[in-house]
Amino acid sequence: MTLTITDLAVRFPTGPVLEGISLTLARGELVGLTGTSGAGKSLIAEALVGALPPDAIRSGRIEIAGQPVAARTVALAPQGLDALDPLAPVGRQIKRFARLAGVAADVPAALVGVGLPPDTADLYPHELSGGMARRVLLATALATGADWIVADEPTVGLDPEAAGRVLSLLAGVARAGRGVIVISHDLIGLAKIASRIVILRAGKHIETAPASAFTGAGATLRDGFSRALWTAQLAPEAQC
Repeated sequence: MTLTITDLAVRFPTGPVLEGISLTLARGELVGLTGTSGAGKSLIAEALVGALPPDAIRSGRIEIAGQPVAARTVALAPQGLDALDPLAPVGRQIKRFARLAGVAADVPAALVGVGLPPDTADLYPHELSGGMARRVLLATALATGADWIVADEPTVGLDPEAAGRVLSLLAGVARAGRGVIVISHDLIGLAKIASRIVILRAGKHIETAPASAFTGAGATLRDGFSRALWTAQLAPEAQC
């Protein structure tokens, strides 16, 4: 079974913000999505889960096995930690997301599945570290039972060790049989876990390259922008 995005475009009254976005994702596969700030990455996530702003006009197709994506088929682990309700403990929030999807949540299993102890269920968002909060957001998405998961900037604000743990967790979700899209500026991290990486620039699809292309100077990358994006991330590593 494959999720397919074909010529996705999003425009607002002020003009287009996404054009010609196409990608495929099989169950059991993890695909990365990257680009500069403002490239439209989060809009793709919102389009996948049917959460675009009211004044957005979407065109193109989003299908699974040739059929339009049904409600709650794709679940989003959002970028903003403010997606967590500050007035409710973690366990209650996981149950709420599952209930909205029409399923019952096994909260301890959901937390253990993202590497957190079961008693995390009793904590409130302000009691979580950044890495714990990112895992809770993923747990809320997984608790819906959706076969397709989109993680929007799941490592932002985390130290390298915590970021690595979250990316490894997402890779494990894919290995367990779900299709996973990871949106991230961390191209080096994506290259370690993704099968393919989609590059965006100013709302346009620049290229889709195998993760193996992101080595050395990226000589096998087709587009100069993709090579520049890759080598720019390598530079800080070379200085360490």
